[in-house]
Amino acid sequence: MSIAQTRRPPDPSKTTCASLLEELQRIWDEIGENDVERDKMLLQLEQECLDVYRRKVDQASKYKVKLHQELADAEKEAIDIISALGDPHSFTRLDKPKGSLKEQMSAIDPLLKDLRHKKEERAKEFSEVQVQIISICGEISGNVQLSKSATSTRFDERDLTWKRLAELKAKLEELRKDKNVRLQKLSNYLRLIHELSAVMSLDFLKIITEVHPSLGDSTNSQPKSMSNETLARLAGSAHSLTQLKQERLQKLQDLGSTLVELWNLMDIPKEERKRFDNVARLISASVDEVVDRGVLAIEYIEQVEVEVERLDNLKASKMKELILKKQDELEQVYKNAHMDVDTESARQILISIIDSGSVNLSELFVGMDDQIKKAKEEALSRKDILERLDKWTFASEEENWLEDYERDQNRYSAGRGAHKNLKRAEKARILISKMPSMLEALKSKVNAWEKEKGEIFLYDKAPLSQTLEEFSAIRLDREEEKRKSREQKKQQEQLTTEQEMLFGSRPSPIRTGSTKKTSGQNSTGNTPSGTQVNKHFPSRLGSTSKDGKKETPKNGAEGIPINYVALPKDDSLTRNPSTPTSP
Repeated sequence: MSIAQTRRPPDPSKTTCASLLEELQRIWDEIGENDVERDKMLLQLEQECLDVYRRKVDQASKYKVKLHQELADAEKEAIDIISALGDPHSFTRLDKPKGSLKEQMSAIDPLLKDLRHKKEERAKEFSEVQVQIISICGEISGNVQLSKSATSTRFDERDLTWKRLAELKAKLEELRKDKNVRLQKLSNYLRLIHELSAVMSLDFLKIITEVHPSLGDSTNSQPKSMSNETLARLAGSAHSLTQLKQERLQKLQDLGSTLVELWNLMDIPKEERKRFDNVARLISASVDEVVDRGVLAIEYIEQVEVEVERLDNLKASKMKELILKKQDELEQVYKNAHMDVDTESARQILISIIDSGSVNLSELFVGMDDQIKKAKEEALSRKDILERLDKWTFASEEENWLEDYERDQNRYSAGRGAHKNLKRAEKARILISKMPSMLEALKSKVNAWEKEKGEIFLYDKAPLSQTLEEFSAIRLDREEEKRKSREQKKQQEQLTTEQEMLFGSRPSPIRTGSTKKTSGQNSTGNTPSGTQVNKHFPSRLGSTSKDGKKETPKNGAEGIPINYVALPKDDSLTRNPSTPTSP
């Protein structure tokens, strides 16, 4: 084995270019390589070394350019971020760094990382606001899919200033207010539609789903549409349902009125009425007052229609009885108003018409209602006169009672009820004093009524104006009779006084005692005696002979009649008959 073969390889850590060249020379010597080949190989080796250095230099140059570019990009990015955030005073001043490129990169990296972090936080705020804006806009516009997909958004990252963020937040706040207003409207419409649907037994979910599918989503898996179109359609649905409710209520009220009328006409027992008590209660109800569930359901209205139809059929079989009831009602109106109508003949004619079968009983029944209506109108026009007549008649009765009361010699006794009679007498005198004015006012009312109607006012088949004139004449005759009676009494008293002076005698106590209370008088004064006509014509005092001359008594006892009643000496009633006197 040769020495070259047994030589150990050089240690790489101690190998240098010179040692390698020496090693190469030794190898060439051992090979016996000529100088030309050696020079050629050395040139080749030198060229290869140059190529390696050149590549390294190129790589270093490129790396330098890359560092310059990265440094420029970093500076530009930092400037752009500061510009986008819009608040250069809030960040560290960006001066030109000194030192090597790597040192410059090391200096700018922390600032750039801080700026990037701030930009990410600002961008996140922008994104959250933008997502909410898009979501609300989707709900308002009715684009539910847009609202659901608004999880991320793109925006201009070159403008991330606080001013722009404030503008977006202000826009978001306006949208939120608009959304709240729309939600309130939406809630009101849905509540109204739900109430109307409940009252009329309609399918609430079906109605609102037809307006927009999102409204019928009970799981709330998607936001509800609140667009202008949705709100308008909800308003239209609510209006339509309100109109439908009004129509159904009106129909039910008409049926209810007919039903109650049929109940009353045919005296339907309360047990049969209970089933439709709600209908009767709704007759005078307004639309807003009807809130009970199912009360305006079409099925319930149909049941009421069936019941009305059943009662109509029943009414047809009882029509004669119902018409005669109407005739009774008409006659009662005539009677209460004291109108001159031959009710008995009218009833007989009505029965003959019904029995003949020549007329439609339903039309005749309606005609009876018209007659009752006209009779009530006529009675209403007579009401004021009748009330005044009742007051005047009461005053006349009190006048008659007062006359009987004043004839009672025991009216001042301490008997039972005496104080009540005194009070009644006082009130009667006040009322009697008003009778002339009451009578004149009554005449004026009667004359005005007759002038307006062009007919005579009849009271129980007699002309009231003529009757009042007769009452006036009778009253004047009564006053004249009273005046003559007082004059006669004065003459009797004067004659009695003269007899006492001449003969010294007085009327017998037994005779005068027997005349204290005349027959037919009421000592208690609670009820007037005799009829009103008799009261208008009081009997004259004294007696006359067959030839018409007044008989002169032979003595004092015979000169005083047995029906003598002491009257007050005050002749004020003669001068003013209408002025009341104290007892």
